[in-house]
Amino acid sequence: MISRRQLLATATGVAASLPFRAIAGAKPLRYTTFVDPMIGTGGHGHVYPGASLPFGMVQLSPDTDNARWDASSGYYIEDKSLLGFSHTHLSGTGVGDMMDLLVVPRIGEVTLKPGTLEAPEASYRTRMSHDQETAAPGYYSLTLPDSGIHAELTASARAGLHRYTFPAGQPAYLLLDWQHGAREDVYKRPVVYLAHMERVASDTIVGTRCVDQWAGGRILHFALKVSQPFETLEFFSKDKPVDGERVDGDSLKAVLKYGEGLKAPLMVKVAVSAVDIAGALNNLTNDIPDWDFEGLRQAADRAWETELSRIRVETPHDQDRKIFYTALYHAHMAPTLFSDADGRYQGMDSAVHKLQKGRDNYSTYSLWDTYRAWHPLMTLIAPERAAIFAQNLIDQGAESPYGPVIWPLQGRETHCMIGWHSDSVVAEAIVKGLPGIDVQKAWGLYKELAFKTSTSGLDAYRTQGYIPADQEDQSVSKTIEYCHDDWSMAQIADAAGDKAAASTLRLRSKSYSNVFDTSKQFARPRLKTGAWAEPFDPRGMGHDPKVWWDYTESNSWQATFGVQHDIYSYMALFGGEAGYEAKIDALFNASSDLPSDAPPDMTGLIGQYIHGNEPSHHIAYLYAYTGSHYKTQARVRMLLKSQYRAQPDGLAGNEDCGQMSAWYILSAMGFYPVDPVSCVYVFGSPLFTSVEIPLVNGKTLRILAPKTSESNIYIQSVKWNGKPHTRSWISHAELMSGGVLMFEMGPKPNPKFGADKAERPPSFTVV
Repeated sequence: MISRRQLLATATGVAASLPFRAIAGAKPLRYTTFVDPMIGTGGHGHVYPGASLPFGMVQLSPDTDNARWDASSGYYIEDKSLLGFSHTHLSGTGVGDMMDLLVVPRIGEVTLKPGTLEAPEASYRTRMSHDQETAAPGYYSLTLPDSGIHAELTASARAGLHRYTFPAGQPAYLLLDWQHGAREDVYKRPVVYLAHMERVASDTIVGTRCVDQWAGGRILHFALKVSQPFETLEFFSKDKPVDGERVDGDSLKAVLKYGEGLKAPLMVKVAVSAVDIAGALNNLTNDIPDWDFEGLRQAADRAWETELSRIRVETPHDQDRKIFYTALYHAHMAPTLFSDADGRYQGMDSAVHKLQKGRDNYSTYSLWDTYRAWHPLMTLIAPERAAIFAQNLIDQGAESPYGPVIWPLQGRETHCMIGWHSDSVVAEAIVKGLPGIDVQKAWGLYKELAFKTSTSGLDAYRTQGYIPADQEDQSVSKTIEYCHDDWSMAQIADAAGDKAAASTLRLRSKSYSNVFDTSKQFARPRLKTGAWAEPFDPRGMGHDPKVWWDYTESNSWQATFGVQHDIYSYMALFGGEAGYEAKIDALFNASSDLPSDAPPDMTGLIGQYIHGNEPSHHIAYLYAYTGSHYKTQARVRMLLKSQYRAQPDGLAGNEDCGQMSAWYILSAMGFYPVDPVSCVYVFGSPLFTSVEIPLVNGKTLRILAPKTSESNIYIQSVKWNGKPHTRSWISHAELMSGGVLMFEMGPKPNPKFGADKAERPPSFTVV
């Protein structure tokens, strides 16, 4: 398996209802109005601002660049020029791909060169102004200053709809760039092959291409239809004109010319399919049968309103509300639909499969990130969807020649990141009792991984109890994360009735101790001889000569707190709770200096705590296990207020397909799952005076903190359904039974809350 750093180096849902505090005679709140899609388009957020549906197959969005790391989504707020609008994008990832079929509206002379950010002249790039830009859930618009063209975008599940208003009396055309896409750097073209484009009607063009980028060898087909037939059509290969109705090769483009005859806005609808052109054409007809732009835009808004109303918060602070609902919006960008309207999809085995009616297939599972908080969030607010995703991961693992999926994208295994954290998602679904999980199929899949798969250091992990740093990259992080995989797979084995395997895996999940140096009090690399690798710097990425490769997007400071499932046994290695707590204090109070070779995604530093990357996300909640829960309260509130802002650069790091947002959503509501498989949520510091979640069983969960404020950040006491609740945690089953969770907040810590051992969160068990 490989990490993002290595790659750098080389609308279903519960119906919306009125807000729970509606004022008679007032207009109902529209949750979509609280969303700002521009949050995360700057800094290292890597999100796109364009139009999509929740978990949609099409993400129709502007592309300002397709090469830089901070433009992995195709868009960066600081860019001053626009390439055009493409139909597929990734939300918040640390590696770029997608950006399929760029549509460029133009006037004047035809220009085929894309130009660069530094030299946009004499190219199809055009200046853009963010003052002329509007973004909302399911809608995007931009007026281009050089041409006066007004562009609008909206989307359905499998198709996008453009509306272009051209200035009167100007020769108008559309450029279709089928070579455009994400690329590794400015000096390399996207690797596109087996491409073709073809006119199949006076208003319709179709095409196919294979792309070797992150998801190597992915295949995509498109179908494009215009509302007004073009006067002429020209195809180009390597910017040279090609006669005829079809063009094959690479670097393909098409120009649809309209002369000066456009008296009404020109609309363009585009659908995609990973199966074939017939699938793309059918998706187009199924999703957008007419030219009702406003109707489609309104349908998109309704779809987003349904999802955003799954959680209803009250707060006097508009900025907090905006951050929260934008986070909830970003939490519905991935996984992405990856099956056609007729139920066909391209599987992980590259074969075409047919789903049962009413079922869908998905892609874009950023599991190393999302197993931590995003999947747990879905089990709470949309358990029916969480079950679908968990079973989908089982099915994809059964299809894949590589077994359980790691980071599946567009029917391809990217092998990105470490571990096989689909096991955590599946185990969590099973122990939480989500419906429709094929436990026996799951165990058949993960049993092979647990005891036979030999890649990525697994053989050494099984035989030696750790992965030697002189045999395998990222050895410390892998050892620790494989322990959580074992813990997760033990739950799957238990559910399947294989008690012996479950016992073996539970015992093996304690192997983290083999990479913990009690003399240094750090998790650190160990050689195959058993000796510790030298020299050792806890801020460094690794030992010489592998200066980057002992940890995964982290260093020893963060890896030392990587154990999520067996905290009390791990705590003993520090000499007990006092030593463990002192080490957490030291993490937050350490210098934030990093070595010059630190990867760019280690951001959002507070001491050596790094909120911009996932390995740190549970650490602030670990104080609950030492009995000093008030420290968790202080740290969590500080993180909520410092690491999230209602600005384009308002995210501390990559959004990572919803994980960065899920941390905020759960923490702002007042709790977080340190170990998702345990079914335990540890309390933090609730940000909102009131939260309401309509549950699928018809009941309601209300979370109240009427006195919470900028100064009242500490829990004084808690009540659950009117009765005192002295524990610093609550179970998933309790929350899903509905009721009222009441936090009494104050300006000073109450050190007694959660201090007794009986009141601390359980670990190495499932509640």
